[in-house]
Order: sequence, then C-alpha cells, then structure tokens
Amino acid sequence: MKLTLAEPKYLKDSVSIISDLVTEAKFIIKKDGLELIAMDPANVAMVMFRLLSTCFTEYDVKQTVEIPINLTQFKQVLRRANSNDMVTLEYEDAKLKIQFQSDTVRTFSLPAIELDEKEQRVPELIFPVSIETSSSVLSEAVGDVEIVAESVTFQSDKLKFIVAAEGDLSKARIEIPANDVTKITSKNDGVRAKYSVEYLKKMIEGSKISDKVTIQFSNDYPLRLDYKQMDKVALSFILAPRVEND
Repeated sequence: MKLTLAEPKYLKDSVSIISDLVTEAKFIIKKDGLELIAMDPANVAMVMFRLLSTCFTEYDVKQTVEIPINLTQFKQVLRRANSNDMVTLEYEDAKLKIQFQSDTVRTFSLPAIELDEKEQRVPELIFPVSIETSSSVLSEAVGDVEIVAESVTFQSDKLKFIVAAEGDLSKARIEIPANDVTKITSKNDGVRAKYSVEYLKKMIEGSKISDKVTIQFSNDYPLRLDYKQMDKVALSFILAPRVEND
C-alpha cells in the first residue's frame, strides 16, 4: 500500500476534527478510497470520513488494508505537514509510515494499535427535513447559542430554520430563512429536536472541509451533518438528541 497526496489539507484537517471526538479508530483503505467510521466513547456521536482515491497523485492499493491507529498521535504528525509537502503513507509490519517531502524528506512511523470495538455500521435514518446552507451560517448560529446554554433546539418548517437556546435567564434565537443561500426541503412543518452544543462545536469544524453543509433531523431524533467536496472528501456526523427534561 502506497498513497501520495499533493494537497495534505483534506487529510490533515479531517483527522484533526475527528480526533476531537474519537481518539482511536480504524482506517480502511479500499481500492476507491480511504474511509473511517467511528463512535465516540460516550456513544453519543458517530463520525464517517471518506477520502477518495481521486484526491491522491499516487494510489497503489492491491487489496483492502485496515489500519487501527491512535488519532491523537496521527494528528500531531500531520500537523507537521506544510501546505507544499508531498505526503506519502505506507503500511508495513503493523506500522504506518508517514513521509513529508519538499526541500527536505521527513519520515515518521506510528504503530498500529489493538481496538476492541466491533464493526461500526452507519444507521439507516429517515429525515423529513433537509437543509443545505453555508457552513458559516451554521457555525455562527452555534456560536451565538453557545453563550446562552449547553443545549440547542433545531426547528424547521418549509420557510425557515430556527436555532434557539434558553438558559436560566438568557435566551437566543436565530432565524435562517429559506433563500439563495439556504435551501430547505421539508415534508412536514414543525420539526423540532434538541442537541448538545459541546458536540456541535466539534462537528461544525467541518467548515474547514467544505463551505456548504447539509443538516438533517426530525422530532427528538438524531441529527446528521454532511460536509462534502465533490470527488475529493466527505465528512459526516450523526448526533443523538438530548431529552427534553435534561
């Protein structure tokens, strides 16, 4: 297995975001791309990551390879990559070799780890509402409600998406109307659910991957966020709802 990236940004930023939710995970290297599916230790959030083979200048994968690795260590190594570095990944003898090449050649080696976790499967979820908007719109809204409370309520109808929070004394309400920037597809009105702001703050870092986000949710039902760059990368999250009486 030998993979070479001319632009380390998508791998570097994605691993940095994922490692805030999950410290250990397994990369699966397939013939069409690299992927990861992992659950956070509290079983509240799931992350799905895919980096397509078309992102790489060299993609030599003869058969599927699984690499269980410490993401915190991997993130620390990738942080050392400069924007003009060619990044090469090789896996041999249960070690992941990471090489950065520009004016110098720098090589790091990380050991594979033992993972107890069972195979993760993405749940099949059906959503009555789907909102496509600018990543910055969602990031700003979460930033606004963060100063008020630890949980946020998402509401939507066919005309607007509402992000609201209520603390002991303070309130925040952000109305995002359907327009050229925000497109809302809704099968029914009055969809409402509550989610953790702490988790959302980690997930909205996906704005580093894409300037657009797709938001899907339902009444007291998991939330799904998708950040994608066509033919390059996809970073998605599923977040369990908070119960109303918390």
